[in-house]
Amino acid sequence: MAQPRVVVDALGGDHGPAVVVEGALLASRELGVGVSLVGPERVLNDELARHGAAGSVEVVDAPESIGMGEKVTLSTIKKRSSIQVALERVREGKADAFFSAGNTAACWTIAKTVLGTLEEVDRPALAAVVPNRGGRTVLLDVGANAQCKARQLEEFAVMGSAYARGVLRIARPRVGLMSLGEEETKGSELVRDVHDVLKASSLNFVGNVEGHDVFTGKVDVVVMDGFTGNVVLKAVETCAELVVDLIREEIGRDLRRRLGVWLLKPAFRAARRRSDPAEVGGAPLLGVAGCCVIGHGKSRARAVKHGIRTAAEFHSSGVNAAIQAELSALGTRKEAASA
Repeated sequence: MAQPRVVVDALGGDHGPAVVVEGALLASRELGVGVSLVGPERVLNDELARHGAAGSVEVVDAPESIGMGEKVTLSTIKKRSSIQVALERVREGKADAFFSAGNTAACWTIAKTVLGTLEEVDRPALAAVVPNRGGRTVLLDVGANAQCKARQLEEFAVMGSAYARGVLRIARPRVGLMSLGEEETKGSELVRDVHDVLKASSLNFVGNVEGHDVFTGKVDVVVMDGFTGNVVLKAVETCAELVVDLIREEIGRDLRRRLGVWLLKPAFRAARRRSDPAEVGGAPLLGVAGCCVIGHGKSRARAVKHGIRTAAEFHSSGVNAAIQAELSALGTRKEAASA
């Protein structure tokens, strides 16, 4: 089976086209993924030539860019921006999936406008995959929807479960609802309402979970509103960076420690691979009628490569069809219960 073609916003991220082009070439050469780069044609061709790769990947011209801090609304969308043009390629069937390390709000807004949402989906959600003791945990939403209604959290649970099953190959994902206690009576009115619906659903719902359960392996999917999810994700990223910095600082204090690190280097390298966000490369945007992955603005070439890989895996997984079918079944069960 031919590898999916991923269209890449070459202007996305803090480090400019040079890093994105390098990451795209790594994905093309090492993973065999088809890649299309979108941005100013001359700039991209110059970068490809610098790598001795002129003509090795498709280049699609898009003269405009959207800045990382730029506010985007339906009335201010730039029709020839790299994000817009790239997503149009997905809509037209010229690409199978989309990757960008650019402006998250712009990617969310333009993806919803250009591709539309899956049937039964009200609000697309941004998911993140983090390591736990036994594997990986899907968190959603992590920033696309700061305020949510009960129906949207129900959708997130279905979408996260479908992604964990289709991409992470977890046969029956355990779903938890973020709250301030495990008891059914704990949490806001919104959390309590969602708890009752998920408990009656066909999902493998294990109940309320707390912050520490993100890493214990107790659940495979954690559902929450985007405000909470973004706070959790940013805290996780900063804590991981702090631990690495503290270890480096302590190692540098003593020669014996430096020698010990040399002996333990393979173990440290393996642990880093398991915990490094660059190994995932980006967060899938679940609920749009297409496969979109959004990377961190600080992404370097290796993160871009893995973000493209994640987008290709997303397309090959059949997750969107599963989301649509399961949300439809959830709606049918709720109608039957109310009748």
